Amino acid sequence: MRIILALALAVGLSNRGVSGAPPVKIVTLGDSITRGVRGGVKAEDTFAYQLQQSLAKENLKTNVVNVGIGGERTDQALNRLGSILKLRPSIVTIMYGTNDSYVDRGAKDARISPEAFRKNLEKLIADLRKAGVTPILMTEPRWGDKAGKNGVGEHPNLRLERYVKVCREVAVKTKTPLVDHFAHWTAANSKGTDIGTWTTDQCHPNPRGHAEITKLMLPTVRGALRK
Repeated sequence: MRIILALALAVGLSNRGVSGAPPVKIVTLGDSITRGVRGGVKAEDTFAYQLQQSLAKENLKTNVVNVGIGGERTDQALNRLGSILKLRPSIVTIMYGTNDSYVDRGAKDARISPEAFRKNLEKLIADLRKAGVTPILMTEPRWGDKAGKNGVGEHPNLRLERYVKVCREVAVKTKTPLVDHFAHWTAANSKGTDIGTWTTDQCHPNPRGHAEITKLMLPTVRGALRK
């Protein structure tokens, strides 16, 4: 059963029993947080799956295709954007920053500079719009407080926050809808929720974490579908 669900996620998840127009294709572009499937997280737990199921309950027929790749950065996303466009999506969600901002052991700087991250996001948005696709930007979730240090001995949120700020600025500049997961997880953390319990490892969402991501995405995706 799990194998069947994983294959369904890879090729896109089709609603059944929803009448009306053909399904709108939504692609979720991102890293392992988007990909979702890992120990303790099944295909049907991921936000891509949950998003489609939630929309179906509102009689919004969609085909959500999860193309997240573990470890991916914005430069790598740009390199494969052509293959994404061949899927002919109507909407693409973009969620990057965790890998771009990370400093590896032995390195002094992040894998991708904030300036390059900004340019890559702007290019992704421009190329999607040129192809007639509606982009939706999303910030990455906040790391849990107990996350391990990065290569320069910092808590990874210190770097990630800079990239979240860039993402917000790009959304304003390009007039792109933004789903701010980082802000949501930060607010929950400040109110006493241990957001580490929303993850499998202080970084990757568990089923509860994916449910939080889905909940926050729904209004923005719903709005894009109804335009």
